[in-house]
Amino acid sequence: MPLLEPDPEALRPTTLAAPAHDRLGAERAGGTPVELRQGLEALLGSGKVLSKVSDLVRYASDASPYRFVPQVVVLAETVADVSAVFGYAHRHGRHVVLRAAGTSLNGQAQGEDILVDVRRHWAGIEVEGERARIRPGTTVARANATLARHGRVLGPDPASAIACTLGGVVANNSSGMTAGTTRNSYRTLASLTVVLPSGTVVDTAAPDADRLLTEREPALSAGLLALKAEIEADPALVRRIRAKYEIKNTNGYRLDAFLDASTPAGILRGLMVGSEGTFGFIAETVFDTLPLHRLVSAALLFFPSLRAAAAAVPAFNEAGALAVELMDGNTLRASAAVPGVPADWAGLPKETAALLVEFRAPDEAALAAAESVAAGLLAGLPLITPVASATNAFTRDPAAVGGYWKARKAFVSAIGSARPPGTTLITEDVAVPPSRLAEACEALLALQAEHGFDAAVAGHAAHGNLHFLLAFDPARQDDLDRYAAFMAAFCELTVRRFDGSLKAEHATGRNLAPFLELEWGPQATELMWRTKRLFDPNGILAPRVVLDRDPAAHLRGLKTIPRVEAIADPCIECGFCEPTCPSGDLTTTPRQRIVLRRELMRQPADSPVGSELLAAYGYDAVDTCAGDSTCRLACPVGIDTGALMKEFRHQRHSPREERTAAKLAEHFGAVERSARLAVGAAERIGDRLLESVTGAARRAVRPDLVPAWLPALPGAAERTMPPTTRPGAAAVYYPACVNRIFGEPKGHQGPTLPEALVAVSARAGRPVWIPSDLTGTCCATIWHSKGYDRGNVVMANRIVEAAWGWTAGGRLPLVVDASSCTLGIAHEVVPYLTARNRELHAELTVLDSIVWAAELLPALKVLRTVESAVLHPTCSMRHLGDEEQLRTVAAACADEVVTPDDAGCCAFAGDRGMLHRELTESATEREAAEVTARPFSAHLSANRMCEVGMEHATGRPYHSVLLELERATRP
Repeated sequence: MPLLEPDPEALRPTTLAAPAHDRLGAERAGGTPVELRQGLEALLGSGKVLSKVSDLVRYASDASPYRFVPQVVVLAETVADVSAVFGYAHRHGRHVVLRAAGTSLNGQAQGEDILVDVRRHWAGIEVEGERARIRPGTTVARANATLARHGRVLGPDPASAIACTLGGVVANNSSGMTAGTTRNSYRTLASLTVVLPSGTVVDTAAPDADRLLTEREPALSAGLLALKAEIEADPALVRRIRAKYEIKNTNGYRLDAFLDASTPAGILRGLMVGSEGTFGFIAETVFDTLPLHRLVSAALLFFPSLRAAAAAVPAFNEAGALAVELMDGNTLRASAAVPGVPADWAGLPKETAALLVEFRAPDEAALAAAESVAAGLLAGLPLITPVASATNAFTRDPAAVGGYWKARKAFVSAIGSARPPGTTLITEDVAVPPSRLAEACEALLALQAEHGFDAAVAGHAAHGNLHFLLAFDPARQDDLDRYAAFMAAFCELTVRRFDGSLKAEHATGRNLAPFLELEWGPQATELMWRTKRLFDPNGILAPRVVLDRDPAAHLRGLKTIPRVEAIADPCIECGFCEPTCPSGDLTTTPRQRIVLRRELMRQPADSPVGSELLAAYGYDAVDTCAGDSTCRLACPVGIDTGALMKEFRHQRHSPREERTAAKLAEHFGAVERSARLAVGAAERIGDRLLESVTGAARRAVRPDLVPAWLPALPGAAERTMPPTTRPGAAAVYYPACVNRIFGEPKGHQGPTLPEALVAVSARAGRPVWIPSDLTGTCCATIWHSKGYDRGNVVMANRIVEAAWGWTAGGRLPLVVDASSCTLGIAHEVVPYLTARNRELHAELTVLDSIVWAAELLPALKVLRTVESAVLHPTCSMRHLGDEEQLRTVAAACADEVVTPDDAGCCAFAGDRGMLHRELTESATEREAAEVTARPFSAHLSANRMCEVGMEHATGRPYHSVLLELERATRP
């Protein structure tokens, strides 16, 4: 055992409540049953089978209020893997649930037996003219990023686009803000490839698809045609089916597929849309894409009542608005608590309502015409100005439009973050005829209030689609009864009074399965059961999803939400954080880290399950968290799981470790000089010996404390800084300690980074000054990232006091040449400052060197450019909001600038990529594949260790964009 191996018990919760009724039983502590694990490992290989209890628990939750713990998790890599699992289930009487992003809201991504992850190895997109061939693990946002370069976009646009995958979008017939009934998956999916429960693979676009389907699945092929004939022979049933899809509807199977297609393969294509993993695995999709209209004009319009707002919707629909979104007064008021939403909304009258209306157009003339029509409509509307921030005017300003959409999407975050501690959150979703929108809003608000729920409603008004949230505690019987009573009344109201859809775009799942017959009637519902038996006669796929005869099925498996650390407690387990997490394909995601923590809270103090979870949590959650906090940017309630993991690192430190870290901060000057000497000596020693020595030290001490040597590491920096003078300086230049220790990439010829920044500043007529007493100062990120609070306090206060003096009390800006260090000095040091130093810090202007360079550009003359450059925007740039400046500077230096669609955090995180090189290798795999798929003249970023990480990942030399700018403007 390593000398300083941390004690897992340091992370055991100290404030355990009574054990929860839905805790995982002690008999599950060993993980997957041996026979099941060995059988699947023999079939697939051990690397594709996750069997630890911590693996099972982290896959047990999704964005829904349900929680089912699987027996085993399979990481399928190929169609053959999926077919093999289906075959195993048939032979052994097992059940299989397919899970991609886990953003579904009704429990359809959860199972109690074999759970197959079809996200991790299933990403990719190929654009084929106006069509796109997309693998099922590709997120909507990722697909649209590629399509945008071709002037195209997908029809479905769910609010979870940053996280949900195309396989799930098709399986649930997700739509979103603008898709309605004409741009959804059912209408825009050209074809798909499906693995049927029998293992048969069908490509519905193949010329011989019907012949092959008939040969390989004769009962299915004949059965589909027989059901089609039976439906078409019943005119009343045909009318009913057509009527149900005049508005948005994802409740049950798409019976109109029998009417819209004439062949077995065509019917299969339609039925797979919205089948929720109960008919087969969607292995590939081909979409008919739509033109991307880049010009946008939008307005947020305030009305005195819901009825007044709803009355305006048809006019905007007729005018061609792409989106018409409704928010009631309670939603608007609650949203005021969300950063970026006007604070004066908190004072809006509760009867107020608002519409967010957006037009998109391909050219200036078309947008101007739309705005002209809209202006005429506004003149006849009963608009009000209840608060100062309300303008009731259309704008093209991207920031304003983005603010409107942030306010609209704040519905979930505002209500979700404000829910009472310990309550679970359910997002309900209903559609009514658009002409009855106002009536439905008022009825739903009254019903929520009647049953003691916070009354609020928002939705896609153009399509009569409304959303509302319910928060309750399933551990309390009275709360459970209240929810059950509400659901019964809600379903009766929607069906009997409005003939509406109980699920407009979130699919049936487990939540609405007991109410399917209420909406569809016994005849249509029985057709759905018969269709399921045709596809899956042995019932191996997703039992109790979509179809369930248990009238209380929606009350089974509702998860408790034990209180955890305050920073993570608001988590609604939506999964929006997962695509941005650099450790997601290696160990755990932010959502999973919190899910595991909640299971620890459910367990009693002496629980064997709790002990197993703690044993795995150190590496899986704490050590392999890059701490980049991009999860906070993606999270709708702003949770910073990276900060929580840093706190856990701190909890694991002994008092002796904290004292040592503080001493290193106090004597950082000596540490810095020693580090530069060591890096210089390493150039003479050689990579192989250094890898061996550091490897031995890691095994003896602790892998999370001793970095491994990487061949990609650069040599030592110059000992002295370029000469500068303080008089006449336009800014103070602070070379980060990493750039005072490490030099430029191996083989680099030309000036150093400090020399380059000094030179371009002088050329632009805005010279900088480098203080002479830099040694021993640092942005404090070294201590902050590892959770060494005492050292962090020492260095945070030292750098602020030094910067105050260097900048003459904040009169000059402080320019920092590493984005992570800019973030550290500008923001992360603040909680660790004394009261006096917080006052000093508030008067500092801290600029990233990329922002500074962008400001210099107008005064610089570009004399030469490279042919192409690929960028690696760092996670710190995302926090600072200066990614656009990186691109601007790069565009001045290169004829073509490319940011990879899969660009993300490299997870090098200072030295974490040296502590856990597997983390960086996993985090950069997709970005590296894009970069290495073609040659580039330059590989640019703006943070030395991120450049090292990307060089390690790609085998290509990365350097600062400032070096490229210096070369481009050199006389």
